[in-house]
Amino acid sequence: MTGAALADTREGTPDTLPAPETPAKPPGLGELITPIRGRLTAAILAQAAAAVCSMIPFIAVAELARALLAPGGPDEGRAWAAAWTAVGALVARLVLYAAAGILTHHADADFQLDLRRRLARHLGRVPLGWFTDNSSGEVKKAAADDISTLHHLVAHTALEVTAALVAPLTALVYLLAVDWRLALVALLPLVIGAYFLKQAMSGGEEVTARFFGSMGAVNSAVVELVHGISVIKAYGRTSRAHRAYDDAADSFSVFFRDWIMSTTRASTSAALALSGPAALLLATATGTLFVTQGWADAVDLVPFVLLGPAITGSVMGLAQSGHAVQGGLQSARQIHALLAVPPLPEATEPTAPGEDGGRVELEGLSFSYDGVTEVLRDIDLTLRPGTVTALVGASGSGKSTLARLVPRFWDTTAGTVRIGGTDVRDIAPADLYRQVSFVFQDPHLLRTTVRDNIRLGRPDADDTAVERAAHAAHIHERITALPRGYDSVIGEDAVLSGGESQRLSVARALLADAPVLVLDEATSFADPESEAAVQQALSALAAGRTLLVIAHRLATVRDADHIAVLDGGRIAEQGTHDELLTLDGRYARMWALQKKGGA
Repeated sequence: MTGAALADTREGTPDTLPAPETPAKPPGLGELITPIRGRLTAAILAQAAAAVCSMIPFIAVAELARALLAPGGPDEGRAWAAAWTAVGALVARLVLYAAAGILTHHADADFQLDLRRRLARHLGRVPLGWFTDNSSGEVKKAAADDISTLHHLVAHTALEVTAALVAPLTALVYLLAVDWRLALVALLPLVIGAYFLKQAMSGGEEVTARFFGSMGAVNSAVVELVHGISVIKAYGRTSRAHRAYDDAADSFSVFFRDWIMSTTRASTSAALALSGPAALLLATATGTLFVTQGWADAVDLVPFVLLGPAITGSVMGLAQSGHAVQGGLQSARQIHALLAVPPLPEATEPTAPGEDGGRVELEGLSFSYDGVTEVLRDIDLTLRPGTVTALVGASGSGKSTLARLVPRFWDTTAGTVRIGGTDVRDIAPADLYRQVSFVFQDPHLLRTTVRDNIRLGRPDADDTAVERAAHAAHIHERITALPRGYDSVIGEDAVLSGGESQRLSVARALLADAPVLVLDEATSFADPESEAAVQQALSALAAGRTLLVIAHRLATVRDADHIAVLDGGRIAEQGTHDELLTLDGRYARMWALQKKGGA
């Protein structure tokens, strides 16, 4: 693929569309989990009860020791009561813990299903041009990775945080009842640990946003590398293609290393202060002082030795869950951003195209991506039924943008696009895509059977119609040579070359049988051996249809019924090949240059 052809696909198009306006404080996780809030509340209550029960055995052991070591002799009744209480608490904890986990996992399964359906429905309503200008890696991250991150937050982290809060509070209440002075001493590690944790997690929201941004860049680089690897290898540019991925990976590595190094000292100090041995050492040292000074009985040290480490251990787990919470909240914001992409407006009372559905009229058309800089200006062009209209011009002149306005990838900034006399904005999307079909440079095939790929536009088409379209697209023999023929799955047992994939997309367009067809350099990805076959397939596809063709090589459109020459977003010249040569203008100069260069 030449650099000029590659530029044609993004001419006049910024790297990304402007982000939609959002409130200063975008909705968070709370809005997303509204449908499952009741079950999550029930699970959290069950987990809280389980956390209380998890502390009762420690309390029971402490009470057992106090009963057996009582100054007046062992209290057998009190000892047995403590023992049975511990057994009952363990059983209750098991039941409550299991119930909480089942509730959150069932709720999370429904939550993910509902969220994926919402995303699918919403993405099905956004302008097709949005997908052209936004990284598929970013979409994949929001629709897959971010939802997976929310799974851990909903199904696990909510319960972990509950247990980490309730368990130490239960222990602390008991210790205060035993000896409030020693209880305050037991809180000292928490104060020290909280101080260092605050330092370690300072700027957490900003760092988490940078983390997700860096990961998104890596995802995008991987997707772009995989999508273009065949063309890259064909032109011997593998090292250059890897550079974008290497740069993204190196950038993430540097950020992650700096982040870890900047928090290591504080996080290590917090871990030390909140560690079980530190809490145990503090409890025994302070308790020894209290006993030797006569401030407490020796038996009163048992609860602090048992429960002191439990308090700090739970809080350390809470700190570790903090990163998961921040990640989940950031994922929720990313998903909200995706759901906030404005959908393509649909007419409240759609109008069907007129009887002359092959007639396309562009009148007074202007278009801007950002609302400031116009990419197209004052375009007036008519595509008559059964004719071929070619768009030519330098890279960046607006050819691809103009072609994508016909199937309404975006809405025009000014002017109208009419099909069959009806404004495309008044046509229901399903009806519009029955009127307009398109074959672009990069054929997009779904990871499903070859048969289903061909009948994507007509799911009800029978096998005979599918095979007839494949024959016309000169791809039938290649399909029958696959391990399972038409039932072979793309990407599994059906690996097709660029030209073969292009012919498959032509077969799809043939079966759809739309009266208007847009071709954007449809042979650019075809290998030399199959380019002739692709051209034959396109000839079959063009028969009787209204064609809008984007061409880089003028020789491929010299027989077109009408040629429009774009320059700086305007139509500079238009007419037939011979008429444009007679004008001796821009087209004539382009023709002379390409003829001289052998293009």
